[in-house]
Amino acid sequence: MTRKSRSLEHYLVAAAQLGERSAMEQLVALRGPRLQVHATRLLGDPEEARDAVQDAWVAIFKGLSGLRDTQAFPAWATRIVTRRCAAVIKRKQGDRALSAALLAEREDAAPETGPDAVRAAHVRRAIASLPPDQAATVALFYLDDMGVAEVSVAMDVPVGTVKRRLMLARDKLRTTLKGEENDQ
Repeated sequence: MTRKSRSLEHYLVAAAQLGERSAMEQLVALRGPRLQVHATRLLGDPEEARDAVQDAWVAIFKGLSGLRDTQAFPAWATRIVTRRCAAVIKRKQGDRALSAALLAEREDAAPETGPDAVRAAHVRRAIASLPPDQAATVALFYLDDMGVAEVSVAMDVPVGTVKRRLMLARDKLRTTLKGEENDQ
């Protein structure tokens, strides 16, 4: 997210805290897609993710008045989505194990053609092959440009857990990507 987008988001959070309905709608339009991608990474099902994010927005707007630092909004909102997804997973665990399938990452910054596009596709496939907790951690850290502390808040886990997931994911990504390079 660009600095300009973050500034706009901080303004929209402050305005939404004051009850401005249009600010709330704009906030959903600005942050909603990232929350949807995060929920989809965790749940593996876009429809379930959409429901979890919708539930999360209700909780976000209910709790928004208690948020003291508008800069904390991205991690705070992501944590609420993470908890909603955890609740969905917990309900599903009674019936079956969580599916490890993830949707392929599609980043706006990824080139559409050329050798860089092939490399970006390899990286997206490698991230999708990670366990859901590692894939979500890597995506928040590298793709959503959150710091370790922000990822910790967003994923509702200790900082040490984030660091460990990043370390394990990097090792797996390195191995996977080297294997793909050797296959070419």
